[in-house]
Amino acid sequence: MSLAPRRLSTKRKFVADGVFFAELNELLTRELAEDGYAGVEVRTTPHRTEIIIRATRTQNVLGENGRRIRELTSVVQKRFGFSDGAVELYAERVQNRGLCAQAQAESLKFKLLGGLAVRRACYGVVRFVMEASAKGCEVIVTGKLRGQRAKAMKFGDGYMIKTGHAGQVYTDTAVRHVLMRQGVIGIKVSIFLPHDPKGVIGPKIPLDDVVTILEPKEEIDPAALLAAQEAAAAQA
Repeated sequence: MSLAPRRLSTKRKFVADGVFFAELNELLTRELAEDGYAGVEVRTTPHRTEIIIRATRTQNVLGENGRRIRELTSVVQKRFGFSDGAVELYAERVQNRGLCAQAQAESLKFKLLGGLAVRRACYGVVRFVMEASAKGCEVIVTGKLRGQRAKAMKFGDGYMIKTGHAGQVYTDTAVRHVLMRQGVIGIKVSIFLPHDPKGVIGPKIPLDDVVTILEPKEEIDPAALLAAQEAAAAQA
């Protein structure tokens, strides 16, 4: 019997990749919550797997002399059964944390855990996001906010598309659960990103309902065109 690894079917591979990403994301969310964790990207090359951790405070993720990132690499390697040198972790700084829903949800979570009033915390997040050149922002907080009765509060500003292709491309959403003394509070932050032709702070694809009117071209006088043609013919 050969000891070569069996090739997974395409369906099983997609499921395995999804489970790996979900578990890795959960691990990093818990471990790097206070360092502004804002998502992870997994790049698979023939030789090794590269894991790029996006965070607002990359120096804290790297640790002193890169100690913390080496510890995380070791944990990931042992948990998922990678061989030595087969997995590499990198830290990437989020360019604009005001346009990152995960960073804002974490920020709101720590504000609420610190005892700040719900309205004040949510309006602070909405204002910060709108000042970061976002088109729109919505924050929904649900749970036992005041008293024993659970309720939902919605705070929003600007423009928000939730459905269709624009909703998928332009809207960045994050959900967090805050374990308060009175119970669990749910947070949902949605940010409507601005259009950016370079694709740095927002999607390159323009919105469907945006109409750009171009300046009309200068019309050439027919008499002048005819005279120019006749002069060219005469020279020939």
